[in-house]
Amino acid sequence: MIDIRNLSVTYGRMTSEGRGSQAAAVKNVSMTIRKGLFSALAGESGSGKSTVLMAIPGLLPPGTAVSGEILLDGKNLLALPENELNRIRWRRIAIVPQGAMNSFTPVLTVGRHVEEVLSVHLGLSRKEALDRLTPLFALAGLDGELARRYPHELSGGQKQRAAIALALACSPDYLLCDEPTTALDVITQRGIIVTLKNLVDEKGLGLLLISHDLPLAASVADRLHILKDGELAEEGDPAEITARPRNPHTRALVKALLDLEEGS
Repeated sequence: MIDIRNLSVTYGRMTSEGRGSQAAAVKNVSMTIRKGLFSALAGESGSGKSTVLMAIPGLLPPGTAVSGEILLDGKNLLALPENELNRIRWRRIAIVPQGAMNSFTPVLTVGRHVEEVLSVHLGLSRKEALDRLTPLFALAGLDGELARRYPHELSGGQKQRAAIALALACSPDYLLCDEPTTALDVITQRGIIVTLKNLVDEKGLGLLLISHDLPLAASVADRLHILKDGELAEEGDPAEITARPRNPHTRALVKALLDLEEGS
C-alpha cells in the first residue's frame, strides 16, 4: 500500500523583480493507493494533481519543499536517499507521465525503448529483453509486431499504449498515470481506460489515475478523490460522490457537467 499522509508541497520560484518567492501547490493531502484497486485523483487544471503524483516517486524539481509522509509498505519514501529511490522506481512504482506518448526518441523503435529499460533496471540481455516485448505489448493492448516501428509510424493511441508497456516493463506493483487520455479521441480514450482497468482487475496492480475529466474518472475508479486548490475537497465511492456530493466545489463540478449534458 502507498499511504500518503499530510503531504504538502511548496515550489520555489523567482518573481519578475528577481526575488525568490514560494507557491504552495499541495496542502495536507492524505490518501491511499492499494494493490488491486483503481484510484482516481480528479480536479481542475492547476489544482495540484500532477504534483501529488510526482511526489510519490520523488520526481519533484530541486528546491521544492515537501513535508508529510509517503509510506510504501511502511517505509517513508520522502526520507530515502536517491540510490534507494532508484531501486523503487520502475520496479515497485512506475509512472506514465503527462505527454508520455510524445516523449519517445524518434530514432529508436518503441521496442528498443522498452529493451533499454529492461537492460538498465533489470540487467537483462538483448535476447532476454526481446523475449519479453510481445507479452508486454499485449498487456498494453498492442500487437507485438508494433515494437519494430518508430514513434512516427504509430497513431496517438498506439504511442500511449506503448508508453504504458514501457511503464510495465519491470512488473511494478503500482502504476501512476498522469492524464493518459489527453489529446485522444473519445473511442481511443475509452480503450486506454479499459486497458488500465484490466491491469488492475487481472494483474492486481495498484493504479492512480490523474484526470481533469470527472465523468471519466468516476466511471472507472473504485475510489475517487477530488482536489481543489491543492487541498482534498472530497473522497469516497465515485457513485456516491457524483450522486450526493458533500463539498460545495464538488457540487459545482457536478452541476456544471449536468448543464453541459443538457445543453449538448
